[in-house]
Amino acid sequence: MGRTDCSDAPSGAILKALGEFNRGDWFDCHETLEDLWVGSEDEPRWFYQGLLQVAVALHHWRNGNYGGAISLLGGGIGYLQRVRPVCQRIEIARLIAEAERFREELTRLGPERMAEMPAAMFPKMRLAPTVDCPPEP
Repeated sequence: MGRTDCSDAPSGAILKALGEFNRGDWFDCHETLEDLWVGSEDEPRWFYQGLLQVAVALHHWRNGNYGGAISLLGGGIGYLQRVRPVCQRIEIARLIAEAERFREELTRLGPERMAEMPAAMFPKMRLAPTVDCPPEP
């Protein structure tokens, strides 16, 4: 497998992970991303690890593991903050903002009320629009 970079188009695996993440199949998303993460380096590694940790955090939230959710959200956000705002067409800056908002609301709710999290608060992975080059004159 060749080296990947943030400027690359999203691979089939990233698009698969996006679908899994947005459907709430966070454990499956973690598995998909782990295959990409292994052997990656530098910015792509932070990208995969950040996405992976946010997905696992949401999986922990669903399973009632408050501490795991809070901890992994913080870790995932930290990794993603080391990545450019758009990586492989994934809107990282927006995902960070949504993950931070989710973490703040989860902290506010606390472990006793964490199940009350509104679905609208779940972070989503989104593709940035493509930028078409103007045609040659």
